[in-house]
Amino acid sequence: MARLKRRLGTLLVQESVISEAELQAALQQQTETGRKLGQTLVDLDIISEVQLGQFLAKQLQLEFVDLNQRQLSTEVVQQLPEVQARRYRALLLDKIDGIITVALSDPTNLPAQDSISSLFSSAKIHIVVVTESQIIQAFERYYRRTQAIFSMAEQLEHEYSQTTQFKFDLLAPAGESESTIDKLLHTIFEDALAMRASDIHIEPDATCLRIRLRVDGHLQETLIPEVTISAALILKIKLLAQLDISEKRLPQDGRFQLEVKGQSLDVRISTMPIYHGEAVVMRLLDRDGGLLNLNQTGANEEVLACMRTHLQRPHGMILMTGPTGSGKTTTLYGMLNELNQKQRKIITIEDPIEYQLSRINQVQVNPKVGLNFAQVLRTVLRQDPDIIMIGEMRDQETINMGLRGAITGHLVLSTLHTNDAISSVLRLIDMGAAPYLIASSVRLVIAQRLLRRICRACHTQIVLSEAEQAWLAAVESMGKATTHTYRGRGCQACHGTGYAGRIGIFEILEFDDMMVRALRNNDHQAFVDAAKANAGYQPLQASALACLERGETTLEEVMHLVEGSAWLVASNPMSSA
Repeated sequence: MARLKRRLGTLLVQESVISEAELQAALQQQTETGRKLGQTLVDLDIISEVQLGQFLAKQLQLEFVDLNQRQLSTEVVQQLPEVQARRYRALLLDKIDGIITVALSDPTNLPAQDSISSLFSSAKIHIVVVTESQIIQAFERYYRRTQAIFSMAEQLEHEYSQTTQFKFDLLAPAGESESTIDKLLHTIFEDALAMRASDIHIEPDATCLRIRLRVDGHLQETLIPEVTISAALILKIKLLAQLDISEKRLPQDGRFQLEVKGQSLDVRISTMPIYHGEAVVMRLLDRDGGLLNLNQTGANEEVLACMRTHLQRPHGMILMTGPTGSGKTTTLYGMLNELNQKQRKIITIEDPIEYQLSRINQVQVNPKVGLNFAQVLRTVLRQDPDIIMIGEMRDQETINMGLRGAITGHLVLSTLHTNDAISSVLRLIDMGAAPYLIASSVRLVIAQRLLRRICRACHTQIVLSEAEQAWLAAVESMGKATTHTYRGRGCQACHGTGYAGRIGIFEILEFDDMMVRALRNNDHQAFVDAAKANAGYQPLQASALACLERGETTLEEVMHLVEGSAWLVASNPMSSA
């Protein structure tokens, strides 16, 4: 092993896995970074993690294991303490007849093997090789903090039964205090981070405390029987957000920052009185890596080109539309990232400000002091901006001012809550906007949704049932009968769900002469007909079906999106079933 460690680069060249030039480039990079040669080769995309792992396994005559193809027992994995597992990049796979199988990302790490052997001195250790990224993913799944949450909740209930007074360190961030309540809250955040959750819901009920995590748009529930601790937990959250702890009858909003596992988070909280106490929802915003650019939204090249064309225009309005949680704000921030240059002045009006962007003047509305969207927008127009982003157009005054701002030389970005791009224009008219004003200012309307993406680690092809094939055959935009599609089997990379992350689908509506003429004539039906006839128009359902054809999402996700749509019911032979 020591010889292999010293001669890894030479052996890789001898086996024609890499070239001599690639080795020298990696050695130079290694000198600058101090990282291991194998990891440096992976970082430079000279070889893949799998190639490196398979090479090490072959040289050491060990087995290479794909963790995504193995179902492990949490009880077995956790027999190796998390501290040692993370330190040595080791994972206990199974324990059978006195033989313990341990996966290592670096099988040449002899001190790690010695340390693990000392922990299981009565057993024989069998070493296998895995990739480092897979073993880190396994840590997040099998060392979830669920059991720790249960234990701390039980301990906290015991403490609560002894006294009615809780002691809080107001200056200490969650997790840094020695109190049980702080440890419990920090553990909940760690669990949410491990699950890639976007929101944490804390809901007291009659017999339990529900903690629900929203992962890829779907809630996953944990029930804690110690319902009496809910008041203390919510009190601590309100203290962190500097809310009024004596007010339990009215909703409150706030935010705070904390660091979890070295990751900086902005936490936006909302409280609401319910029958059994107060419910709290916490939105987790990753300050380091949560902000996407347009290329990461999932939009195809045609959609991206259309967006960028209109973003480079000096004036006009771009509308993002869709229900809450459809990714509108994320896409808008991606647009602002591309527009954010020193020669442009950008002002945003938001409620709330989700991400802080340098060089951009961001204004938080505050209706309590009369600082609403319309009031701020009136001031913003006097601040000589080039680009204005209005978080949401909620009333007639804001809409009219935004539309006039788009006419008078500003690029205006905003959002609206409607189901599709075409109905957005009709909604503006219903809210009091003059059709001729919309025709003169709006240039592009984008409707957006999010579909769960199939996990690439357990991506597999399946045969559709006859009923599913009939459902797809009824959709003319498919153009052909589809008999196969894809799903995720469920693996450690996706926490057994079959999904990992979400992908955006888009409906693009560019205004053309016929649409503008219809609006100026105040002919709503002519506008709808012209919009549907637009050469570049593609409905959301067609975009979703294209994702299905590419194997990026499942049929279940597509059916959920289009369920109840009039265009489908009219043509679906199964709709009467």
